[in-house]
Amino acid sequence: MADKVSKPFNRLLEPVDRISEVLFGLIMVLTSTGALSVVTAGRAEVKTMIVGALGCNLAWGIIDGGIYLLGCLDERARALLTLRAVREATSPDEARRAIADALPTTLATVLSQDELDSMREKLLRLPEPAVRPSLKKEDFFGALAVCLLVFLSTFPPIIPFLLIGEVQPALRVSNVIAIVMLFLCGYALARYTGLRPWPTGLIMVAIGVALVGIAIALGG
Repeated sequence: MADKVSKPFNRLLEPVDRISEVLFGLIMVLTSTGALSVVTAGRAEVKTMIVGALGCNLAWGIIDGGIYLLGCLDERARALLTLRAVREATSPDEARRAIADALPTTLATVLSQDELDSMREKLLRLPEPAVRPSLKKEDFFGALAVCLLVFLSTFPPIIPFLLIGEVQPALRVSNVIAIVMLFLCGYALARYTGLRPWPTGLIMVAIGVALVGIAIALGG
């Protein structure tokens, strides 16, 4: 995730990351629209809800972008620690263990000793690593993409309140849009993870509605 060099803007984030950010933004805006009373809400309350939803998602988009940058630093720091452990190993066995520990368990268990040795030799031939991890230009673009995804996902469920004068029909249209978006997120997630698209889409709708209900019940 942290080393996306020379890739187009839409590839700064992995597909699952993009879907997750949209889902997060949707849940946040649904918390705002779900707390709106169709009986007592007037235009002033609707305006307050819209401003609050936009401000909330912008704030959380900025926070998510900051967390993304921290994740980039963490990933790069762990890579540096692994490289130093391999370089400073007192024996080939110690170097192989350092490499295996840095790999996913499934991958580490199928690599032979020769393959680990080949990786160790390639790591030893790398230039001297940096003293400490640092952020790259692509990391900041990725953080910006995270922020924009969370913020822009606010607008589809909000638009009905801008176009429809009455609160009740606007809320119904907004809820339909949000449900469709939740389903599409689940459907897209299934395509990238090998799950069944339709059931995953429906499950995503159920999970999203449940999370919104919990957030509203807890005063979120």
